[in-house]
Amino acid sequence: MPYTQLIRRLAPLPHLGKWLLLSGIVAALAGCASAFFLLALDWASRWRLAHPAAIWLLPVAGFAVGWLYLRFGREVEAGNNLLLDEIHDPRRIIPLRMAPLVLAGTIATHLCGGSAGREGTAVQMGGALADQLNRWLPLRPADRGILLSAGISAGFASVFGTPLAGAVFGLEVLAIGQLRYDAILPCLLAAVAADRLGLALGIQHSHYAIPFVPPLNAWNMLAAVLAGVAFGLVARLFSSATHAVGGAFKRFIRYAPLRPLAGGAMVAAAASLLPADAYLGLGLPTLAAAFQQPLPSYDFAGKLAFTALTLGAGFKGGEVTPLFYIGATLGNALAPLLQLPFPLLAGMGLAAVFAGAANTPLASTVMAMELFGPEAGVYAALACVVSYLCSGHAGIYRAQRVAQAKHGALPAQIRLADLPAWRAARSSARPD
Repeated sequence: MPYTQLIRRLAPLPHLGKWLLLSGIVAALAGCASAFFLLALDWASRWRLAHPAAIWLLPVAGFAVGWLYLRFGREVEAGNNLLLDEIHDPRRIIPLRMAPLVLAGTIATHLCGGSAGREGTAVQMGGALADQLNRWLPLRPADRGILLSAGISAGFASVFGTPLAGAVFGLEVLAIGQLRYDAILPCLLAAVAADRLGLALGIQHSHYAIPFVPPLNAWNMLAAVLAGVAFGLVARLFSSATHAVGGAFKRFIRYAPLRPLAGGAMVAAAASLLPADAYLGLGLPTLAAAFQQPLPSYDFAGKLAFTALTLGAGFKGGEVTPLFYIGATLGNALAPLLQLPFPLLAGMGLAAVFAGAANTPLASTVMAMELFGPEAGVYAALACVVSYLCSGHAGIYRAQRVAQAKHGALPAQIRLADLPAWRAARSSARPD
């Protein structure tokens, strides 16, 4: 074989070796951080359940978290949206303080009963830690976005135990209607390695069983589509409600630490006046029960309201676990109407409400198959895709770009946060 042909065939090896090394470092950083976080979160959740009166400490915790971010974390307060903005429009390396701040803020939220999730914390820690490699290693500017995507994938995979979904999530969450293929290898390597490292460190993930998946027929497919419509509308309601609550707090309360203080007081008052224990914290017991028995049909609405108030007020955590809860309980409530087994509809809802709110139908479908088995794949895929389409151009990540509009015509690569202003300007420019 001629020497030039040999060199050409071996050309991918340095690229492969480079990303094997970098992805391994990202996985080690994100996997260890997620393992510590999940252990601390488990302790915080158990402590809160043993001390129900801790809900009245939520306003104090909210003020403390708000003050910490005002004093030390203004540059990182945007959280997941900052990661997405830096991937699309690189400006400066994300401060390392993002990791400890979001960790402390999330633990404080759950320690006192705030309704929030955990994926935002893991993703932010993974992204912030991965971005530090640009300080320590002589990397090209083009490598930075890939490293951030790998950090996102590693954080998501290690906190939920879904490595394939984590890999796809890091590629899909950046822009609606577009995957980033230049990061596919680092995202996959980092997600799988971070998940395995977490398991080796003793992390245990929740498992939800769907004991029976009915055969596909015309009615069952139609039922999956109808369920997807409901999941998508609720996903849009969740995103809109959370952003609206956040906007209202910012308009009426100028001093940032007072926003979570006021929001925490509202959550505590509501929890004392209503039978709302199931809507506080992560809500994992109710989430598991959605796969085992019929639940009150309003559970999804209760969790939606408490989570929108908690996150909108400025508490830290994430949206995904509450979205799992909302989707699973909504699916449980729809089961008698759609004549599908409630464990199956709970699983479809868990994945599909997340798909609609995060605009990640592929990652959500893969996640459903990892969690529930391939037998539920077609049902989950139908629900996730329809939910994604019905949730419109809204979402929990306002820094997402629109690469391919779901319907109609939108400016290329516009941020979801900029869509209302664009629509208002377009409406005012139309002749009467």
